[in-house]
Amino acid sequence: MSFLEKSITINKPVNEVFEAAIDFKNSPEIMDAVIKVELLSEGPVREGYQFKETREIRGRKASSVIEVTKFLKDQRYSVQSVQNGLDLRYHYTFSEVSDGTKVEFRGELYTEGLRNKLARPLIERIIRKEDQDHLVHLKNYIETNH
Repeated sequence: MSFLEKSITINKPVNEVFEAAIDFKNSPEIMDAVIKVELLSEGPVREGYQFKETREIRGRKASSVIEVTKFLKDQRYSVQSVQNGLDLRYHYTFSEVSDGTKVEFRGELYTEGLRNKLARPLIERIIRKEDQDHLVHLKNYIETNH
C-alpha cells in the first residue's frame, strides 16, 4: 500500500541521474537519516543486489539489509527491506523529459502482526518525515556534483 509519492525533474541526462541514484554509497548525502552504507554484493547493481543501511532515528541507530528487487537500467528500480514485521518497498522510475530527467518515487509499507498494524500510522509518519525530501536532495547532489 502506497503511503508516499513524489516526483522531481533533474536537469541532467537520464543515464547520469540513474547511475547516481543507484550508487548507494551516496545515500548519506541524499537521505537525511542515513549515516552509513555497507555494500554486501559485488559487481554492478542488479536484481538481488544487497546493501546494509544504517540510519539514526530519534537518536538511535538502526540497520537494515536492503535488496534490489527490480532493475531495468536507466528506466526503473525497486528496493525492499523486511525487518521486524515491516516490509518497506521503494520504487523509482526515470524518464527523459525536455529539461532533463523526471524521477518518480513511490513508497509502500506492509505490516505483519497486530502491534505493527496498530503502529502503522506512526511508522508511516516517521518514514515520511525522514524520506519525503530525498528527491530534492538527490537533485541537488546530482546537479552540483555531476
